[in-house]
Amino acid sequence: MRKVHSKILSIIGNVITVKAKDVSYQELAEVRSSRGKSLAQVIKVDGDLVSLQVFAGSRGISTNDQVIFLGYPMKVSFSEDMLGRVFDGSGRPRDKGPSLTENTIEISGPTVNPVKRTIPERMIRTNIPMIDVFNSLVVSQKLPIFSISGEPYNELLARIALQAEADMIILGGIGLKHDQYLFFKNKLEEGGALSRSVFFVHTASDPVVEGLMIPDLCLAVAEKFALENKDVLVLLSDMTNFADALKEIAITMEQVPSNRGYPGDLYSQLAKRYEKAVEFEDAGSITVLSVTTMPGDDVTHPVPDNTGYITEGQFYLRGGSIAPFGSLSRLKQQVNDKTRKDHRAIMDGMIQLYAQYRDTEEKRSMGFRMSSWDKKLLKYGKLFESEMMDLAVNIPLEKALDNGWQILSDCFEPEETSFRSDLIKEFWPNGKS
Repeated sequence: MRKVHSKILSIIGNVITVKAKDVSYQELAEVRSSRGKSLAQVIKVDGDLVSLQVFAGSRGISTNDQVIFLGYPMKVSFSEDMLGRVFDGSGRPRDKGPSLTENTIEISGPTVNPVKRTIPERMIRTNIPMIDVFNSLVVSQKLPIFSISGEPYNELLARIALQAEADMIILGGIGLKHDQYLFFKNKLEEGGALSRSVFFVHTASDPVVEGLMIPDLCLAVAEKFALENKDVLVLLSDMTNFADALKEIAITMEQVPSNRGYPGDLYSQLAKRYEKAVEFEDAGSITVLSVTTMPGDDVTHPVPDNTGYITEGQFYLRGGSIAPFGSLSRLKQQVNDKTRKDHRAIMDGMIQLYAQYRDTEEKRSMGFRMSSWDKKLLKYGKLFESEMMDLAVNIPLEKALDNGWQILSDCFEPEETSFRSDLIKEFWPNGKS
């Protein structure tokens, strides 16, 4: 029987403080007040002073209310019955379906022992050329999408959820607007992917602490499914909202702020989640793809800056498309040689030519006279943007590679490119080689 504490020492924002012994970090507690029962979680233990974040907020709680520690951390039910369901940041059903209470697992456990990990070498196809051809997504990779507000990053995540080669999709929404939540739900339902998906959604109107739970809920469930030989793709939007929730609680706790007011352990908090990405030696895998919005398009902002040190590359979403420069998948070399023998040549050669097109476009805007080569580059750049960069393009990798050769042949002679003669002989279209 857990001891009942009937004296709350302080109430600051949504954080309450009591004096208690034998309490552990992240342990759950129940606060009984005039408004009923509220769930809270231990966020700081300083000797016998224990601070708890109240999930539903502290309004209606008084210093004489009861606090009962439950003796265990946050748990979530795990089973096949979760598929097609939508839950909130406390693991409760948001879709008005039945509650799942059996086979519960603890969230926020340790990362996988490196000895149990395998070297990533399998590609996840998405049918998006700027990913599949130029920055391949690899099983067990952790990649952020760096973007700004107004860019179609949620639309991109929804497309990846629908088209990615994965056994399961677990989508975590942090601070979503209600229409964004409905967009994800409707898109996956229309595309027939809802039956292999699990949603954990925290909206902007929900308690802040529930937003902090979303990545841990997603990754705990993903790990269990991965151990059952499932390749799980975890999609998170938006990790900047997650970091802002950490910041809000740190300010409430009067912690000494670090860069721009964020807590000093921001890097560790982010790494703890991203390092859950793994491919097990004798089981499935977890791949993490997240959105990180950059306030003011500032990549030196603490959230993207810390994220970049943890993850294996990044996608930059600018102007409605994945930018060819700055976007990087550090694991793409692990899979490019296993797809088609012209993959790496197309990837490198087309980006080099697009860089020349950007230089030519700048010269043209400054009024320089265009040479015949400049005109070819201008034609090439427009085709590259419409046939490769446009996010509306939805084709398999092999078709994208064929389209790459077709674009090259429409703009250049074979000898004007830097491709190897054996590749030109095999892949150049229209018999020009």
